[in-house]
Amino acid sequence: MTGPDWFDAGLPHIWLPYTQMQTATPPIPAIATDGCRISLADGRQLVDGIASWWTACHGYNHPHIRQAAIDQLARMPHVMFGGLVHEPALRLARRLADLLPGDLERVFFSDSGSVAVEVAIKMAMQYWLNRGQSGRTRLVAFRGGYHGDTLATMAVCDPEEGMHSLFAGILPQHFITDLPRDDHTTAALERLMETEGQRVAAILVEPLVQGAGGMLFHDPATLRRLRDIADRHGVLLILDEIFTGFGRTGTMFACQQADIVPDIVTLSKALSGGTVPLAATVARAHVFAAFLSDDPMHALMHGPTFMANPLACACANASLDLFEREPRLEQVAAIEEQMRDELEACRHLPAVRDVRVMGAIGVVELDRINDMNRLKARLVEQGVWVRPFRSIVYLTPAFTVTKAELARLTGAIRTVLAEAP
Repeated sequence: MTGPDWFDAGLPHIWLPYTQMQTATPPIPAIATDGCRISLADGRQLVDGIASWWTACHGYNHPHIRQAAIDQLARMPHVMFGGLVHEPALRLARRLADLLPGDLERVFFSDSGSVAVEVAIKMAMQYWLNRGQSGRTRLVAFRGGYHGDTLATMAVCDPEEGMHSLFAGILPQHFITDLPRDDHTTAALERLMETEGQRVAAILVEPLVQGAGGMLFHDPATLRRLRDIADRHGVLLILDEIFTGFGRTGTMFACQQADIVPDIVTLSKALSGGTVPLAATVARAHVFAAFLSDDPMHALMHGPTFMANPLACACANASLDLFEREPRLEQVAAIEEQMRDELEACRHLPAVRDVRVMGAIGVVELDRINDMNRLKARLVEQGVWVRPFRSIVYLTPAFTVTKAELARLTGAIRTVLAEAP
């Protein structure tokens, strides 16, 4: 494949994510984005069905976020957050505390979802160390879960998941079990906590949807069981809302559907409206209080270089403005209804195992995908950008997607899956 000069000159020097570089088909050069569209170097335009890994919740290049970035760039694109603070970060922290349930009020900023989860793990373990309990070094996490690609987060992902199984035996060991969806799995988790609970610092879960682990759904009752089990066994509950936060499941945060308050929550993805990398780990008052001491070693010794980047925080504040001013959750409800109607026809295709929709997440699960490269290429030929993984074809569009654009996305999936042998 040939492309613009910059493509041909630079591609031999790039290492792409999640890609076997020896066998992969070449990536497609993109030159511009706008709304729900990606413009390619060859003149084609694709409707984006996954909002750049679920981040561009308002669509690309929203004028309000763009103007906030321009204004902040002229004023102060970055300043260290050690010993200095600035208005965009403090305003954002206050707004997040106001939006989140309960007393989730202390915000630690970082620059990626994986790091936000790393910080949450570190907080949970040091919480107990600072309270004089050195034996709580394990987490409980769940099969089907995914929390990132750094070493600590790989250790709390599903150990059978293909991306990280190579590192089995190298990573720290935690307790990975089934989500308590029913009496049987709840009893199994109870037995684990009865026997190992004194070694557990926290329970970690993606609320309502386990994203990259397979777009697996569970109900709010499962989260309520986890909150109850964590309370009865005296451990912390961490919710990883990196995927689910900011309206993706139909409420601003997934935990609101279960009416629970986690002890720590992680946020990223749509936090800055899909513009600049930003993440946050937010703790309740009692978690923060455990770090207050005359002993300097009780402080949280963590500090990303670009922590609370003012440009990213300005974009995040602009994104929150849009949630306040524009009917995003109503748009999510309309997307959910349309995807339910238009993806249902896939259920009757021979290779389809399941069709499920929650909020602005639509999933067609297959028995298997025999030729992933061909499937991706055919979707591009249909004029859409959809990135299946494993046996999952899914949509997580921007909340501003039009009915016609969404119909094109669902129609492309129906057409291409009907072709599959």
